[in-house]
Amino acid sequence: MSIVDPGNIECDLQSGALAGFKVPRILLWLMVELAIIGVDMQEVIGSAIAINLLSVGRIPLWGGVLITIADTLIFLFLDKYGLRKLEAFFGFLITIMALTFGYEYVTVKPSQTQVLQGMFLPSCSGCRTPQIIQAVAIVGAVITPHNIYLHSALVKSRQVDRANKQEVQEANKYFFIDSCIALFVSFIINIFVISVFAEAFFEKTNKQVVAVCKNSSSAHAHLFPDDNSTLTVDIYKGGVVLGCYFGPAALYIWAVGILAAGHSSTMTGTYSGQFVMEGFLNLKWSRFARVSLTRSIAIIPALLIAVFQDVEHLTGMNDFLNVLQSLQLPFALIPILTFTSLRPVMSEFANGLGWRIIGGIVVLVICFINMYFVVVYVQGLGHVALYVVAAVVSVAYLSFVFYLGWQCFIALGMSFLDCGHTVSVSKVLLTKETTSGCTK
Repeated sequence: MSIVDPGNIECDLQSGALAGFKVPRILLWLMVELAIIGVDMQEVIGSAIAINLLSVGRIPLWGGVLITIADTLIFLFLDKYGLRKLEAFFGFLITIMALTFGYEYVTVKPSQTQVLQGMFLPSCSGCRTPQIIQAVAIVGAVITPHNIYLHSALVKSRQVDRANKQEVQEANKYFFIDSCIALFVSFIINIFVISVFAEAFFEKTNKQVVAVCKNSSSAHAHLFPDDNSTLTVDIYKGGVVLGCYFGPAALYIWAVGILAAGHSSTMTGTYSGQFVMEGFLNLKWSRFARVSLTRSIAIIPALLIAVFQDVEHLTGMNDFLNVLQSLQLPFALIPILTFTSLRPVMSEFANGLGWRIIGGIVVLVICFINMYFVVVYVQGLGHVALYVVAAVVSVAYLSFVFYLGWQCFIALGMSFLDCGHTVSVSKVLLTKETTSGCTK
């Protein structure tokens, strides 16, 4: 994202219109919209759980889901004051997350040696399907696909003389610094959460947790079976367990952090949805229409589960949505790498050989992780009908990823792959030209 030329940002936003192919453009747009709706569903789930915890259970989960409708009103109220005010509010929410989850980190006091070892020498001995799913989910949870488009599109809001090469280079430098700071803060917040639960609750049994919760007079001890099975937690049970072990303050501060995280995701989802709709379809909607559409779609399944199922099904849906985010990553990373490597689009700001190699490796690693996950997930279904459905979906998914990767490698300079077609790209219009034979 840091090497995008602001003067050519419109081409970046139209990354779905790869060489003018209409079908891939629509498919890419649908994939990004699916990711945005998934994130909004997570915001609804997280906020409903946070409201339930803060109200000590007085507000049921379905009530919390309905209250999240008010998020749209808060967003629209701030939106009329301009993008800078929204960015300031977003920074405020991130600060709340850093402080609340940082409090949990200081309270639990995880081993710094183990934290550093896990960061730089990661390992997972004896990992099975649940651990693999979690590993894939964490990639999608940290690197949300639609935010890659959002970071690129926000360049449009900066006052830069696009005709001045030196000014564009300086702007790129500060965009790079801005992205690094944002990603570093996100990294630290994730370290806080992972370390807290790794230190305090790894390999704990439900029986141990029940005993501690009863001793602390917690009203949530019934959530855990009184046996020696390994403790499993989610964002709801996680807050409960923190409250049992470290006092009510830890529970409420955890809930405030979850609520802040949910509101921030609403803002990013709405803005990125607006930008990708403009770029892929050349269709401009108001932010009110965007947030109303995504929230309407997101709230229905969350409300149904909250009414007819329990909190475990609601948080289980959250885990599935994280995996969905990871599976959507190629549909953001591959087009971005493709277009930022095309000299007709980026001119002197096109990716150099080093960036092409690094970007290509990152994309390949993520694609192989996702392919491995698809295989493992299908093997664990255990039903013939589900095997067939999953196989069809997997073939379609992998075929589209392969197609995008093929186009990307051609853009990176592997012209021998361009058999039968050459791609001609201009800053105004993206078109496809057909030639006979393979490009030499």
